Order: sequence, then structure tokens, then C-alpha cells
Amino acid sequence: MTTPVGIVIAEDDPQIAEIQRRFVERVPGFEVRGIAHTTRDARELIEVLQPNLVLLDIQFPDGSGLDLLREIRASASPTDVILVTAAKEVDSLTEALRCGVFDYILKPLVFERLEQALQNFNAHLDKLKALQSLSQQSVDGLLPRHGSATPQPSSQPTRKRLPKGIDTLTLDKVRTTLVNSDESLSAEQVGERIGSSRTTARRYLEYLVSEQELEADVNYGSIGRPERRYRAAPTIKSAE
Repeated sequence: MTTPVGIVIAEDDPQIAEIQRRFVERVPGFEVRGIAHTTRDARELIEVLQPNLVLLDIQFPDGSGLDLLREIRASASPTDVILVTAAKEVDSLTEALRCGVFDYILKPLVFERLEQALQNFNAHLDKLKALQSLSQQSVDGLLPRHGSATPQPSSQPTRKRLPKGIDTLTLDKVRTTLVNSDESLSAEQVGERIGSSRTTARRYLEYLVSEQELEADVNYGSIGRPERRYRAAPTIKSAE
């Protein structure tokens, strides 16, 4: 039987921490081993429990999660960190990346984004366990940000390569649906309009958010069931 990945949640808001706990429990192979609402408690839990992963906020009443992240790295702890924060400053992200954070998730948190991060973390652990020796290809497969060759100049216009699971026709349908909508839409609503499943629609919507063509907000209903809604970015709307 595979030992579950142990997680400590470090979040000062008890309600948000509870949502995170419920989300984690929905992902097979992960187990919440402790919850801390201050950096002091988080520091003690990490030292005692030695979790595989910490879901860490930045803002705490007694200090900064970034300071705690630096301490974890300075101590050579095997614990990895995913930041779950409302901090949208580029400086916060830059510092987090310098300190080796595994992922950076912006609040308000939705289940699908956390699920993706946890699955990526599990896949990362599996790759490390399977390695017998290093090659450049295996290293590049482990590092999310590795260098690429400098492209040569070309007189022909280049088209951006779409990631796996994203095709041009469906992407255009989703883009057009949001541009022509006067209100924000959920993934389920978009899926109905383009004739696809909610899961497929969400994949395309999140891609367009990452490309800054869409903006996303989360409306919280009952605890643990937030709804993510999408709208075209103002610059995209004005260009139409």
C-alpha cells in the first residue's frame, strides 16, 4: 500500500484552511497531517511532522510566509512548498521562485487548480523515484523552467504552438463565446454553448486566462463549493 503524501496547511483564516483541507481530502494519495494558523505553529508542525508538502499562505498575523519559506530552504528540509496566496505582486512571485517553491496558486482557490498542482507534485515524486541516473532529457523533464535554444530569425510569421489537449477550433469557439457575452460565464455554461463537457471547457478557459485573454473571479456559495466565472479581458473586448 502506497504511503499518502503528507501535507501541512499553513493558513491564517480558519474557514479557508477548512476549504483547503476538504479539497485535499478529495484528491487520492494525499493526507492532511496538520493545520496551522500562525507561522509559529506552522514552523513547529513542519519540524515535528516532517510533511512532504506545505500549502503556505504569505500573510500571517505574526509574520510572513515568505520568511518561513526561506527558513525551510535554509534548514535543508525535504519539505516542498506550494504557496496559496492572494499576493499578486511580481516581487512575491519572484522571491518564491528564487526560494524553490513548487507552485504558486492565487486565491480565491478553486478545487481544480489545487488538484492539478497536487497531481503535478505526485508525478514529480514518481519521476524522482524512477531515476537511475541523470541525462539532460530527464533533468529537463523534472524542471518546470529549463532553458530552450534561441530561435533563429525568420521572415515567415510564426504561430504559437498550442499545448497538448488544446486545439485551434475549440479554442476559437471558447474565445468567441466569451467575447460575445455581456456577462461572466461558468465553465458549465461555456461547455453548453460550445457543445462540450464542463471539464473540457474549463481546460480551454484556464488556458485563455494564462494567456491573459480572459479574467476569472470566484463566487463562493456554500463552504467548499466556489464557482469560477470567466469574462473577456478589457483589452480583448475593446479590440473586437
